[in-house]
Amino acid sequence: MEIAIYFEGGGNSAETKAILRQGMSAFLKPLVDMARQWRCRWSVTSCGGRDQALDFFVDALEKEPDVFNVLLVDSEAVVTASPRAHLKQRDGWDLDAADEEQVHLMVQCMETWLVADSEALANYYKQGFNANALPNRINLEEEPKTQIYTKLEAATHRAQKGSYGKIKHASELLKRISHEKVKVRCRHCDRFFKAVANKIESRA
Repeated sequence: MEIAIYFEGGGNSAETKAILRQGMSAFLKPLVDMARQWRCRWSVTSCGGRDQALDFFVDALEKEPDVFNVLLVDSEAVVTASPRAHLKQRDGWDLDAADEEQVHLMVQCMETWLVADSEALANYYKQGFNANALPNRINLEEEPKTQIYTKLEAATHRAQKGSYGKIKHASELLKRISHEKVKVRCRHCDRFFKAVANKIESRA
């Protein structure tokens, strides 16, 4: 059995995509370890933009039907429907060829997952970091994307490492944040972990 994750992010260069892929792989370590335990082949691909992630995913569905291919992209907005329905309504994406369990969202953006663990951010940014500026609602998926970025900037702009930048900091933060904390505050992250874990266990 093989599992392949295609996720949005990493910019336009091979170098920055590789860096973000390392961070995402670290964040997904519990799933990586489970796949290794059950001897499942595993790959994570940083695709750049959302449209590029879609292209990679759709191509994989067609060319590798025996692989459990997974799409992981920002929702860009509040989610009130299933991930497939959300992407069809918002972006016009036709994902009928994929099962619902293969389509997943970072709601409303990847940075929502990052701010779910303020302690990890504080340990990374160190002096000058303002944790009080981060959103404090339990359900972070209700926090608008614009506010996630605004509050992350407010929390980091005086920090020792400087203001948050996706290319500069996202990979290192993904290596540090607790997936358990993220799952508590971001139910679609929990859904993603459960879907992949269930697939490993069912096909191993």
